[in-house]
Amino acid sequence: MKATAKIIMAVAAGLLFTAYAQAAQDIPFSGFLGNPAVYEQLQPGPKGGAKLRWVKQGVDAGKYKRFMVDSAVFFLAENADYKGIDPQDMKELCDLFNKEIAAAFQGKHEIVSQPGPDVARLCIAVTNIRPSRPGLSAVTTIVPVGLGVSLLKKGATGGWSGSGETCVEVMVLDSATNEILILAVDQRRAEFEDRFTRWGSAGDAFKFWSARMAEFIDNMKKKDK
Repeated sequence: MKATAKIIMAVAAGLLFTAYAQAAQDIPFSGFLGNPAVYEQLQPGPKGGAKLRWVKQGVDAGKYKRFMVDSAVFFLAENADYKGIDPQDMKELCDLFNKEIAAAFQGKHEIVSQPGPDVARLCIAVTNIRPSRPGLSAVTTIVPVGLGVSLLKKGATGGWSGSGETCVEVMVLDSATNEILILAVDQRRAEFEDRFTRWGSAGDAFKFWSARMAEFIDNMKKKDK
């Protein structure tokens, strides 16, 4: 029996590692969550949830009634052809993401600016961003991968069409102790030749991730009831 149990555990561990390896190959990690050893702790998430995640064993998600939300951090794709970013564009992206987070949490989860025993802190990175090269259009634009790239052409309406994916990395901490509670990495793919306005692609992506985070918090709290 012991030998059989060991075999089953070994097979399960092998399958888990394979699932992680397959997911990791699809997602370019930015380093936002920490060194490579941190990312190796991530496990495949549930169906319909984050692609990879880690949840502290025994975490009481229900105790957190309010949330501090850091302004999003943006990471360029390593293989981006052009890595220059206009500071005004970056500010607009950050403001847009903050707006979508506030909208998704409104009426569900209170957002506060000070730490406390019932306050969790969300740190968020939007990764795999590709800026377009100045001169390709009247203005420099930044579009998350998969929601406007590859920058194949500019349509008559001023929108871009393309394909790929955009990624997000999230760290949830206890605001009072800075203890890490949850880590998650997710990815959203776009259909080929989806067409967007200048900020339409970013807005769609941010709205998606904001709603996903609010839903994740809801689900974690339900499990603790």
